[in-house]
Amino acid sequence: MATTEFDVIVVGAGPNGLAAGITLQQAGIKVLILEAESTIGGGTRTRELTLPGFYHDVCSAVHPMAMGSPFLSKLPLQDYGLKFVWSAYEAAHPLDNGTAAFLARSVEETAAALGEDGVSYTKLIKPVADNWNAIAEDALGPFSIPKHPLVMARFGLNGLRSADAVAKRFKTPAAKALWAGMAAHSIQPLTNLASAAIGMVLSAAGHRFGWPVPVGGSQAITDAMAAYFKHLGGEIQTDFRVTSLDQLPPHKAVAFDLTPKQILKIAGDKFSPNYRKQLSQYRYGPGVFKIDYALDGPIPFTAKECRSAATVHLGGTYEEIALSEQLAASGKHSDAPFVLLAQQSIVDKRAPDGKHTAWAYCHVPNGSDVDMTDIIEKQIERFAPGFRDLILAKHTLNAQQMEAYNPNYVGGDINGGISDLRQLYTRPTLSLSPYQTAGRNIYICSSATPPGGGVHGLCGYHAAKAMIKDIF
Repeated sequence: MATTEFDVIVVGAGPNGLAAGITLQQAGIKVLILEAESTIGGGTRTRELTLPGFYHDVCSAVHPMAMGSPFLSKLPLQDYGLKFVWSAYEAAHPLDNGTAAFLARSVEETAAALGEDGVSYTKLIKPVADNWNAIAEDALGPFSIPKHPLVMARFGLNGLRSADAVAKRFKTPAAKALWAGMAAHSIQPLTNLASAAIGMVLSAAGHRFGWPVPVGGSQAITDAMAAYFKHLGGEIQTDFRVTSLDQLPPHKAVAFDLTPKQILKIAGDKFSPNYRKQLSQYRYGPGVFKIDYALDGPIPFTAKECRSAATVHLGGTYEEIALSEQLAASGKHSDAPFVLLAQQSIVDKRAPDGKHTAWAYCHVPNGSDVDMTDIIEKQIERFAPGFRDLILAKHTLNAQQMEAYNPNYVGGDINGGISDLRQLYTRPTLSLSPYQTAGRNIYICSSATPPGGGVHGLCGYHAAKAMIKDIF
């Protein structure tokens, strides 16, 4: 039998592709990772997008799930240069009266600031934070019989509900708004079943681990993973765009850190008609419009807590945010969208002395080419009068340009597919092994598999474990 040069070829060097490569190399399986672009990273790249000396995270910026990931947290990435820093508040949510709700590391501090809703908040979030390890083990992977059934049952009682239903337990505008901002990270209508889960997980992760910023930018996560992968004996080749399996060197198996749209183009002829049809029916969610700013100073938020939070949620009331998310999902643009803003430079030097960077995006219909710059800036000015006077330069990407930057962001969908109840555990298809395709020794390790989007590496980890079990 002829020997193969590589046991596994991973196509795509984002966090999940690197996670798959690391997991396989740890098992003594020789891996080659191929990356189409000249630099690795996918959603974790950092570049000078505006002016020299201003470093911007092209996609992901703040990383609660990196700290809370059962996979990434166990890697010795600190030995390869990865360091995190934290802001005074994990996230803040300004209101029109000049105050702000906030997510502090302490559940008690967060709850106390919510007044009469403090008890309800504690009952909702504290059990998730306290039982993080059990919930993460059961929830952040493919569907299976829970190892911790009682803990998961308690989590599921609220997590499988809509964010809208859970919001009804709160009475104050501040608590409702804080909850809306957390749940809106799910990038879907807040009336969807299971939209509460992401709000609960992100809030709990903030209390358990914080919402940290990688020193030097999100690229530091990629670089540390790549260095560790190479230390294990793995190889990475950039500037290698795969359009056909015939391009690949000899191998036993291939894993795609790509979503169904790209996989069908590359390997569709290796699948059965039924599997091709299932992949073609994979659903993508709303896109994003993103702006990076070079600023002459820190953002002058009216609420002091917002000036001390690396992440700020802009959108006003629960009702405003819910409407914004519903419009994006139904193909319409909001005049007052929910805006996620990151100001990494308040805790990590990303700009020349005295200068700052900021990063903001809103959700838009999939495939949108509409310029949302003015609308986003109106939302920032609403809570930080004088913001526009600080802008030195800006860089924008509409939803179509996001896909051109990274083909995994189909229509600008940064989650690699909508994570509603229909597609939460059935991504990319309904299968007992979602990472294995209907093609011989072809696997999927991208965010189009459970547990979905986010910088946690778990899609790649679980795909690699499936490969080891099936093939090696």
